[in-house]
Amino acid sequence: KVTENAKNSLASLKRKNPRLEPTLAIIQAHNDHLIQEANKNFAKEVGLRVIHISLPEGSTRDEIVSEILRLNEDPNVQGLALDLPESLYSSKVLNAVKPEKDVDGLSNVNLGRLVCGDVNDCLVPPTVCAVMELLEDLGGKTVLLVGARGALGAALQSELQREGAAVLSCHWEAPQLQSQFRHADVVVFGSTKPDDVPVSWIKPGATIISCAHDLLSEKHSYGQQNNPAAEESVGSLAVAMRMQNMVKNMERWIQSQQSRKWDLHCLKLQPLSPVPSDIEISRAQSPKAVDVLAKEIGLLTDEIEIYGQTKAKVRLSLLERLKDQPDGKYVLVAGITPTPLGEGKSTVTVGLVQALTAHLNINSFACLRQPSQGPTFGVKGGAAGGGYAQVIPMEEFNLHLTGDIHAITAANNLLAAAIDARILHENTQSDKSLYNRLVPVVNGMRGFSAIQLARLRRLGINKTDPETLMEEEISKFVRLDIDPSTITWQRVVDTNDRFLRKITVGQAKTEKGFVRQAQFDIAVASEIMAILALTTSLQDMKERLGKMVVANDKKGEPVTAEDLGVTGALAVLMKDAIKPTLMQTLEGTPVFVHAGPFANIAHGNSSVLADKIALKLVGEKGFVVTEAGFGADIGMEKFFNIKCRASGLVPSVVVLVATVRALKMHGGGPNVTAGAPLKKEYTEENLQLVADGCCNLQKQIQITQLFGVPVVVAVNVFKTDSPAEVDLVCKIAKESGAFDAVPCNHWSAGGRGAVKLAQAVEKAANQKNSFKYLYSLELPIVEKIRIIAQKVYGAQDIELSPVAQSQVDRYTRQGFGNLPICMAKTHLSLSHQPERKGVPTGFILPISDVRASIGAGFIYPLVGTMSTMPGLPTRPCFYDIDLDPITEQVKGLF
Repeated sequence: KVTENAKNSLASLKRKNPRLEPTLAIIQAHNDHLIQEANKNFAKEVGLRVIHISLPEGSTRDEIVSEILRLNEDPNVQGLALDLPESLYSSKVLNAVKPEKDVDGLSNVNLGRLVCGDVNDCLVPPTVCAVMELLEDLGGKTVLLVGARGALGAALQSELQREGAAVLSCHWEAPQLQSQFRHADVVVFGSTKPDDVPVSWIKPGATIISCAHDLLSEKHSYGQQNNPAAEESVGSLAVAMRMQNMVKNMERWIQSQQSRKWDLHCLKLQPLSPVPSDIEISRAQSPKAVDVLAKEIGLLTDEIEIYGQTKAKVRLSLLERLKDQPDGKYVLVAGITPTPLGEGKSTVTVGLVQALTAHLNINSFACLRQPSQGPTFGVKGGAAGGGYAQVIPMEEFNLHLTGDIHAITAANNLLAAAIDARILHENTQSDKSLYNRLVPVVNGMRGFSAIQLARLRRLGINKTDPETLMEEEISKFVRLDIDPSTITWQRVVDTNDRFLRKITVGQAKTEKGFVRQAQFDIAVASEIMAILALTTSLQDMKERLGKMVVANDKKGEPVTAEDLGVTGALAVLMKDAIKPTLMQTLEGTPVFVHAGPFANIAHGNSSVLADKIALKLVGEKGFVVTEAGFGADIGMEKFFNIKCRASGLVPSVVVLVATVRALKMHGGGPNVTAGAPLKKEYTEENLQLVADGCCNLQKQIQITQLFGVPVVVAVNVFKTDSPAEVDLVCKIAKESGAFDAVPCNHWSAGGRGAVKLAQAVEKAANQKNSFKYLYSLELPIVEKIRIIAQKVYGAQDIELSPVAQSQVDRYTRQGFGNLPICMAKTHLSLSHQPERKGVPTGFILPISDVRASIGAGFIYPLVGTMSTMPGLPTRPCFYDIDLDPITEQVKGLF
């Protein structure tokens, strides 16, 4: 009956989850093959997969714990059971089993729930289940437990008492044993009965149950005919109950995978006025331990890798586990054309998710870019949000995080080193010498590596034996013939270092005169960063890394990282960086921080992988809020045309951030300069200046409407803004086609100050969505550039320099013409001229150069001159940053 029920339950689960393959691992440290066979037979009958780990007799507790810990981390094992000699069932061994995999229900966590009566959240140990199955009508009866110690004894006592029995317990050597036998209606042997305890002590007609694993003989008769005492053993029944527990465990596991409203413990805020510095606010809050947060949002223990107390990497295996889960709503936060100070998109993003989750009880996730060290120590400061809407701890967010940017720097510079080294070696060696070094004899054998075989296939050489290549084939194989004047791959460093904008490499005598001009870019401008942000899997990342074009050969053909043989090494350096980092907001809601491509020359959005994972975790009714760099004309346009194409995700709503300050600048206000006090036009009410500047807001709303997505305007309120100015912006925004426009005070009030925005976003997400791309990929490169320039920026036309036209022709000929466009232009104006505010018209957009990020998958035209290496100002942020040598606390970050 038990087996049949378990079989039917499992079959039902498999019908609903066709890919389900429940696996029970059993660790055995004895030579009882009967128990092993019973486990196999019952599992087969039920439909479970069982793997036995047979450890030698005499194995120590530490050896068993080591095996348990290994199986705990195996995602293919959903249940874990132990068949050990009685002496090895210690608390240390039993509690090494993860509670969610504890099929025998003997860990302290499971046992505690059982004893407390939380029967829906625990498993009754199989032996106890078997005992209870054999006993009926226990109400008012006296049950004696003999030799039932530890976890088994506690579980038996709890279940028997729950059924109304009076329970006595003693050990075999107890002096009162004979007396207690005489009064017991039921006797349960928790361990094998010693021979010196006669059955005649037992009350006539009493029921005897043995929990000892005796599968050879499961029924015995004791005593004289006028005092029969029949003993029943739970052996086979307990094994069947174990399989039933495994099925129950699978039901719970599947239920835990279903999208649900999170049981999230949100952190309380007590906003102060005036608002303290960002770092003071961050430090005043005590974040939850990241493993607690991970559990609250439905992550399994084997899906996170913890970095300290407040950060964790999330493994991509989660996507496979949740692939059948419906996605949540996808919200993009963009902005109007900003001042050099920024208008608070990150702050709005954080405030919005705090409002959604902490105040409206809706699952939501923020997905943010990782900040570069350049702005952190340069002009802008950190990027964790601000005020009472930020990611904490903000110093960890802004400094190194989990080392992803360092991994990108290492990978990028390895490739740069490989390029120059290859040019040197080809210029100083014969074909034969190169071949002997590239394909050396090792232990008398010569063989191609996997990446070399792939290069041979690309060259049309279908040979696998190095000894069979002809001279001409050897020459084709060993010579990349890189044209140094075409090298586009630069070295990177994550520091604003203007003196690296142009350098000379190869000046040492050892480089034999192969000197060339080169440069450094800031690390986040590396194509590897763009790849990290757009990749969808480890395999996809490897393929993208291999496709990166670093130069042309002397025939004008592209040379790739794959040609240089470095793809595998780059993937190894990036293997941890591909995993998003989990953090939290000030109110304890979850945040993914992942990737941070330069918004000017790349697409300026956080990673596709972070968004995809978050959309699964929030569930169908939840929200994922991500941010696009700079104004909607740059970050949002690239988000839709590049990121959404790579991910296949469809946005639900755009939140367009506007500030009175920026609108006044667009209305004709004086220049705003980082570090300088604001002029009175920005601190005093001026409705006319606001009204004049709303033309930029109207244009950005129109840009959003080009893509068919509803837009909600969020007015990020500063203390210098008057209510009349804020009301005017909201009125004009709604008249210009915004679904709604709401003022937000999250900077000073936390999530509570963005509740109206959250409600507007929730309503907008239910509107009809007719999302579409701006252009077809099949169009010629120049035509795609023209569409962006005219429809998005408002240009009259474009003008390509001869260099740019030459590059367009080359990329088209090389087969890269069908890639999306990633415009590299200033963020301070809709045009190419930073000083032109508002909505410039009638201008010709100059394209000075066109470059390609083939691995990332886009062509990027340079509009005017674009710096890929920022410089430090006269007074950088680092003047204010310090470390307390006693407390080790960071000071001065903002």
